[in-house]
Amino acid sequence: MAGWLKNITGKNEPMSFLDHLEALRWHILRSVLALTIVTSVLFFYSNFIFDTVLFGPTHPDFITYRALCKLSNLLHLGNVLCVENKVQFKLVNTQIWGQLTMYMWGTIVAGLIITIPYILWEIWRFVGPALKPNEIKPVRGFVYAASALFLLGAGFGYYIIVPWTVNFLNNFQISRTPVDNLLSINSYISTVTSLVLWMGIIFELPVLTYLLTSIGVISSSFLRKYRKHAIVAVLIVAALIAPPDVASQIFVSIPLYLLFEVSIFVSKYCERKKTLKTI
Repeated sequence: MAGWLKNITGKNEPMSFLDHLEALRWHILRSVLALTIVTSVLFFYSNFIFDTVLFGPTHPDFITYRALCKLSNLLHLGNVLCVENKVQFKLVNTQIWGQLTMYMWGTIVAGLIITIPYILWEIWRFVGPALKPNEIKPVRGFVYAASALFLLGAGFGYYIIVPWTVNFLNNFQISRTPVDNLLSINSYISTVTSLVLWMGIIFELPVLTYLLTSIGVISSSFLRKYRKHAIVAVLIVAALIAPPDVASQIFVSIPLYLLFEVSIFVSKYCERKKTLKTI
């Protein structure tokens, strides 16, 4: 696939390698500028980002806990699923630059999540001109699909994985002897942001599958052939992401495996479209 550049006469000419680098540089600069602007604005909303968002899962009135409590009452289980007490661990800062560093990191991650759709659009603007007309149509909705899946994954990580992880680690005890949990703010914020970002990336699997199927790298039969291997891979990923208890890992494994099954369907759909074009 060759890229094209419109010259001053209005004619399309092939882009050289240096032209591609120049175009890529401007796409990267615009993405960084957008991230910088969004992050700069978010600096004025630090109370919301930290008190409401990042530290939200440590409060019993967090939306996930309230939903679980309503579900528990709906199923006539009493308060079994309710989280009535505030998380007991104490956050401490052990480095002189610790709070400032986490202040900047938390704001940047929030800005990145908000800016992701624009960054994906810039990626499309760079890749799109290099595609032939028959190659553009199948992937025209790339930006919308990739953005939606990333935000869905980030939301799943924040509203499901993070509260589950925070409560499991808060309640876990190695002994009957009381042990206070003193966590560095670096550890807590890094854990929360990493879980959210990684879940957003993992949820991009169907989009990646569609793109790889479009260019013939993989096929639906290939994915079905290695379904058992995928199950093992999902369990490994769940073990890395979820708290080390069986219930949590199963809870995380189910949506991850469903993503793999959706990817098989997406791959088969892509193959069907390619077949219809050749008829």
